[in-house]
Amino acid sequence: MQIKKSESQDIEFKESWDDKYLHWVCAFANTQGGILYIGVNDKGTVVGIDDFHKLSEAIPLKIRQSMGLLCDVNILNDGDLHYLEIIVEKYKSPVSYHGRYYKRVGSTTQEITGLELNELILKAYGTTWDALGIPKVDISDLDERAFKIFRTWAIRNNRFREEDLQISNKELLQNLRIYDNGELLRAAVMAFHPEPEKWVIGAYTKIGYFANDADILFQDEVHGSLLTQVEDAIDIIYTKYMKALISYNDIHREELYFFPRGAFRELLLNALIHKDYTQPYPIQIQIYRDKIDIWNIGTMPETVQIKDLYQRHPSVPRNPKIADIFFKCGFIESWGRGYFKIKSICEEFKASLPEPTVLTGGLSVVCNASEVYRKLAVEYKVDGFIESSASTGQVTGQVTGQVTEQVKKLIECMKGKTLSKKEILVALDMKHRPTLEQDYIKPALDLGLIEMTQPDSPRSPTQKYRLTEKGIEYTKRS
Repeated sequence: MQIKKSESQDIEFKESWDDKYLHWVCAFANTQGGILYIGVNDKGTVVGIDDFHKLSEAIPLKIRQSMGLLCDVNILNDGDLHYLEIIVEKYKSPVSYHGRYYKRVGSTTQEITGLELNELILKAYGTTWDALGIPKVDISDLDERAFKIFRTWAIRNNRFREEDLQISNKELLQNLRIYDNGELLRAAVMAFHPEPEKWVIGAYTKIGYFANDADILFQDEVHGSLLTQVEDAIDIIYTKYMKALISYNDIHREELYFFPRGAFRELLLNALIHKDYTQPYPIQIQIYRDKIDIWNIGTMPETVQIKDLYQRHPSVPRNPKIADIFFKCGFIESWGRGYFKIKSICEEFKASLPEPTVLTGGLSVVCNASEVYRKLAVEYKVDGFIESSASTGQVTGQVTGQVTEQVKKLIECMKGKTLSKKEILVALDMKHRPTLEQDYIKPALDLGLIEMTQPDSPRSPTQKYRLTEKGIEYTKRS
């Protein structure tokens, strides 16, 4: 007889019994349960065993003595051929065999070790990585800026009333249930400590700008609490890395990025919530001329598939305590709704939907430039979409068609001078560096009115700027 089943994650065939098959029993108990057939070959054909009565009594005893499990062992027959059916239920607590733990992966049995074993034990006892305490960390060690961000966003998004947050940091942490019996939980340290990497390797965000898949042009690392990492990473990406197409509608300045800021913010928050912090790898953001790829380590939940992300699906955050902090400060709308918001924002801005893919033990999400952006980029002569001017050697990230008041002020203060960004800020009596870069320096570079003293090292700390011949000529005419 042919058994109408095939070997899989929960089915295994063995022609005869060997005590080493107790590994398989252990693996079934730690995964989804399963059935082990003895007296059946790999093709599912019953070949029978002679000592079925003896084994039907010995095997349950061996299982109970070695692992403490109670399993049903049934004697089945196909005519004169007898075989055994060993039914193993999934156990709530981790099961070991001679001090080792095993699991089923497809139709194979593998040992569970290290970080994966820790996660198995945490799940079994109804807790998560971010719900464990970290000793010897005081509330006074936490970052006041992170608390300020939390309170500001929580009030702005109507998560709390202002008077509700006029409490001490300790009371806030207690209300968030991340300060227990005088000990800060990992979620509290991750969200509010200025240096979570003291305890968690890889708890930062890495950003790089790539000319192609092999050549990186420049990069940054964003460190600090998760609440400040969100703010800082978005700020860096959308002021330093992303090239906006700039136009003016009357006096109103309009910016178009190849991927909307709000949608990317949701992707970054999703990565921070679902990252596997037991693995020593940072969130990695690769930015190209016309696409951005964000990757975080951590497998997808068993109950959620890639194809489900843009559909209604259960919320299964890997780090629910961290997710709860983000929700209560208003960073996220509700659990399990992130991709719905991303889709809504992309539709509003006519942007391409991000493309998620399981990649190297984590989730990679690629955001490509929209057709609207591509068409405007051609019209505005953005480098890479069509040839840029060889005379300037600059990537044309924005074109206004006119010299703005900001550019006029910049070139006026630079007459006969070679200045760094810091010196320009002082000369213009400004304090906000990103505004200087976006509204003054970039347009002036694009118009060929100023140039870098070190064009081959655009991010050099000793970089300075001076007027070009075109800029000098313009000052004479104005």
